[in-house]
Amino acid sequence: MLLIIGGAYQGKLDFALELTGYERADFADGASCGQEELYSAKGIHHFHEYIRRLLEQENAVDADAFAEEIRKRNPDLVIVTNELGYGIVPVDPKDRLWRETAGRVCTRLAGEAKQVYRVVCGLGMPLTGR
Repeated sequence: MLLIIGGAYQGKLDFALELTGYERADFADGASCGQEELYSAKGIHHFHEYIRRLLEQENAVDADAFAEEIRKRNPDLVIVTNELGYGIVPVDPKDRLWRETAGRVCTRLAGEAKQVYRVVCGLGMPLTGR
């Protein structure tokens, strides 16, 4: 697994494409893809939006179990996601839950990933590599 994180509009997907040699069509969009796409795609971008949609359906997500399911079913997945933990804490409880859940899932995935990159201004900085 490869995890690429960073702020909005920082060039994360372009970095992922360059790093992996994949095409845009190889990436599912977390804002609209289904569960089977998550487990069969080479990559997923807007992963944080997938988590938002999952919370809208289920109201709670076991971060450890969800991350483990991804690892087992699609161990070579390239995950591209926004960092949500910076800035002002949201007033809306649902937004706080989303931010917390996304952070917990990504923390678990980072611990399992072969490589983790943070992208700023299109530049990928390795945070870890195995």
